[in-house]
Amino acid sequence: MHIHLPRQWPSRLQLIILPLALLQLHSLISAEEPLGTPEKLTSQNPCTSKQTCHECIQTPTCAWCSEPGERMSQKRCFQPNQVTKQCAAEYIFNPDNEYTVKMAKSLMKATERHEAVQISPQRVHLKLRIHESYSLFMQYAQAEDYPIDLYYLMDLSKSMEDDKEKLSDLGNSLAHTMQSITSNFRLGFGSFVDKVVMPYVSTVPKKLKEPCDGCEAPYGFRNHMELTANTSLFSTEVREAAVSGNLDAPEGGFDAIMQAVVCKEQIGWRDKARRLLVFSTDAGFHYAGDGKLGGIVKPNDGNCHLDESGIYTHSTLQDYPSISQLNAKVKANSINVIFAVTAEQINIYDHLKDHIEGASSGQLSADSANVVELVQEQYDKISSSVEIKDNATGGVKVTYYSNCLESGPMKQTSKCDGLKVGTVVNFTAKIEVTKCSEKREEWKQTFQIYPVGINESLIVDLDMHCDCPCENPGNEGFKENAPECSDHGTYMCGVCSCDELRFGRQCECGAPGEGGASIAASGGCRPDNTTDLECSGRGTCVCGECECNKRDNPDEEIYGAFCECDNFSCDRHNGELCSGIDHGKCSCGVCDCAAGWTGNACECRSSNETCITPPGVGGPGAVGEVCSGKGECECGACKCFEEEEGRYSGRFCEKCPTCPGRCAEFKDCVQCQVYKTGKLTEEECAANCTFVPTVWDVVEADENKDEYLCPYYDEDDCRFAYVYAYDEKGQVYVRAQEERECPPKVFILGIVLGLIGAIVLIGLLFLLLWKLLTTIHDRREFAKFEKERQMAKWDTGENPIYKQATSTFKNPTYAGK
Repeated sequence: MHIHLPRQWPSRLQLIILPLALLQLHSLISAEEPLGTPEKLTSQNPCTSKQTCHECIQTPTCAWCSEPGERMSQKRCFQPNQVTKQCAAEYIFNPDNEYTVKMAKSLMKATERHEAVQISPQRVHLKLRIHESYSLFMQYAQAEDYPIDLYYLMDLSKSMEDDKEKLSDLGNSLAHTMQSITSNFRLGFGSFVDKVVMPYVSTVPKKLKEPCDGCEAPYGFRNHMELTANTSLFSTEVREAAVSGNLDAPEGGFDAIMQAVVCKEQIGWRDKARRLLVFSTDAGFHYAGDGKLGGIVKPNDGNCHLDESGIYTHSTLQDYPSISQLNAKVKANSINVIFAVTAEQINIYDHLKDHIEGASSGQLSADSANVVELVQEQYDKISSSVEIKDNATGGVKVTYYSNCLESGPMKQTSKCDGLKVGTVVNFTAKIEVTKCSEKREEWKQTFQIYPVGINESLIVDLDMHCDCPCENPGNEGFKENAPECSDHGTYMCGVCSCDELRFGRQCECGAPGEGGASIAASGGCRPDNTTDLECSGRGTCVCGECECNKRDNPDEEIYGAFCECDNFSCDRHNGELCSGIDHGKCSCGVCDCAAGWTGNACECRSSNETCITPPGVGGPGAVGEVCSGKGECECGACKCFEEEEGRYSGRFCEKCPTCPGRCAEFKDCVQCQVYKTGKLTEEECAANCTFVPTVWDVVEADENKDEYLCPYYDEDDCRFAYVYAYDEKGQVYVRAQEERECPPKVFILGIVLGLIGAIVLIGLLFLLLWKLLTTIHDRREFAKFEKERQMAKWDTGENPIYKQATSTFKNPTYAGK
């Protein structure tokens, strides 16, 4: 299938370019666009400055005309719309993008005769112009019963001994679970410890044989069992694998991953299978640069180094691989790495998986009892998601769009989740060439668009349109020493590339003694020696005289001895040159205004009629004055003054927002006439007020009628408002609000009495609370006293300080005789 693509724009044919000055003067005259080219000339037409065919076709929307003859000498690179009638069709080179499908097998599951197909198409060919994108449609679907290769890579240091025993017990369960997903399942097993050098492993002879009790000699990586459909061997291999030991905490897991990935034949990876590498450990990892601690400075080469017994032979000869090396190898071999690690290490491996394409991580229990559930869970996550990537070079940009499983328009994304077996997902890859390499061999590239972790891809053979056939020897449009170039240059694509000492469109100009005019005559194309820019950057110097460029629009002209003048670069007003043909015309970049108009763009009237204050605007004295006497007329509009009483504004400077106005003058009359309030009595109101306001429910100032709003508050704190303005005769009129807006009445006495009552009530409450607390305290103290009194049981006979009372009797009549 071969398709010529239509352009993404309505028409690639739009404007005629400015003429090209293809002069090859080397150091004397630059072939590039002059720095002084006016921006107006290049911003409107991107083809203007392109002087060669390859520059032209590397610009979107541009085409090249190689027709011989003088009539196309300045119209080579153009946007081909109306210009096509000025260039014969057979001389126009305007290559289209081309798309060819080379292989497009339908999506299918694996059978005895056919392998599964999960991405379609499989190979296409594109021819693209620079900066012109093409949207490539592709489909992906996970095939039913797709083969699975699972290689279990385990840390067999001493701390993982219980995990090894549990894995050997669960080996059959793991195989049974995976076989329930696909009937085409193979299982393998490998282990690792660390490099057998100090300071990773003790090199004491005794420790090299038995680094710990019941341990075997340490090693870097060992392939115990290659991938096989006989899954019953897995439990036996795991059980018979002996643990070993090392000194430091991190392990040599990166060495093991690298060998397990790149040793395709030894491990037994199949081309058409989902490849899973389960990495199980309870420790961290060494990475590139750590090998220097053991005297190993040779970088990891990323190659397979397994001997016949499956031992990694270069463990002590080269450094650990880097994370970027692992990512490159994992990506190149389409392997999904599953990090099954313990809780202490899950955080670091969560970060690591983000730097390895297609990797995932899960938390392993302390003895690996949940390994079967973990592997199944991670596989479900991997298989239910698809992420599209590519290996295109920097000069090719690929952007992906998909609506995944949703309906509606596609959005920019390269990843879809929630997929099931057989679910078809549509992707659109927008491919764009951003630049042409300086190396011609890089104009043809082949890159892959692939689902992460799947060894299938869409191969894109890309050809870039970076030059024109007529610029290459052997083409009929390429002539060396051509008569069209005065026999002093190469004729390519309708223009001359002159020899070193010749210049001019036909190489007719040259240095003294070479024929033609002198090269010094080019000075006649510059107004003076202060500039190197010839012909003002808008013409071609032909043997000392300027030939000004022609414009696409026949009404536009560049002229002057040095192409310094034009009739289209004048100031514009409202998008029109010199405000339109009725106001003026453009002459050598300056507007020549018609009678009655002035200004840079002839946008201003020369009279001040539009500034005269009409009746009904401003005060009575302002009618008929220029800008109400408060400003001056500039370009038909008033420019208001700023005086001591304020700054004036408005179309006719009739407004003074910072001036007091006449609001205060009308206030008392409005109050007495409308609201019967204010300082004027009824008699004074009738005698002094010369106007009668009209009453409205709501008053608002109408800015179109130049009305002034006057809001006030009276002695009752009520708000009232009115507006005043002038009618067509210059008489003042007033519109007042019918009802004042008064605040609700406040009963001060009630508030005061309520406040006093609240204070008394709060005081009584505090007093009652104090009485209650003291009563409770007294009763507790009395109860405590009574309790202590009842517990006191004194025996007077046993009291050590008790003395018996004595009685003394004396006979008053007894005299001692």
